[in-house]
Amino acid sequence: MTDQEIIKSFQDAGALLDGHFVLRSGMHSNKFFQCALLFRYPDVAEKLCRTLAERMKDLGATTVISPAVGGILVGQELARALGIQAIFADKENDQLVLKRGFTIQPGEKIIVAEDVVTKGGRVQQTIDLVRSLGGIPVGVGIITDRSGGKVDFGIPLFSLIKLDLPTFDPAECPLCKEGKPLTRPGSGAKS
Repeated sequence: MTDQEIIKSFQDAGALLDGHFVLRSGMHSNKFFQCALLFRYPDVAEKLCRTLAERMKDLGATTVISPAVGGILVGQELARALGIQAIFADKENDQLVLKRGFTIQPGEKIIVAEDVVTKGGRVQQTIDLVRSLGGIPVGVGIITDRSGGKVDFGIPLFSLIKLDLPTFDPAECPLCKEGKPLTRPGSGAKS
């Protein structure tokens, strides 16, 4: 898929939102990618993740792990496209842990999957979890890198699309200064 096809997929699904948003990182932005809206359409999700998997097929991974909640669907579809298993880490006291009988074997090569990365806090927590259990993180696969390629996890990063979208420190946010209503989208939002 081309960048234009990927963006069109987001727009068609209503997943590329305009407004005044607080991101998981705490930063503010006038753009938000709500990947969950895109993943309502399994055929589109499969196509996007198959495109991402094609870029990651030579990493030799046997497992894909995702941080809950946003990355779970990405991880599932990416693992399906690669023909390997998918697991996810649950949040517990703002940390990530393995539950539900999921395990990581020492030396196991693992891909970390997430939907959108701005600063990469949850991805880094997932990488740290994998390493703490003896696994070897071999790559990160994401749908949208909204850091503009600035985030670095010390392992290969694969994204469908890289965008350098504006983010603002809350104290200096021009949208706040204009009095625009602030929305907290994502998995922490109430519908």
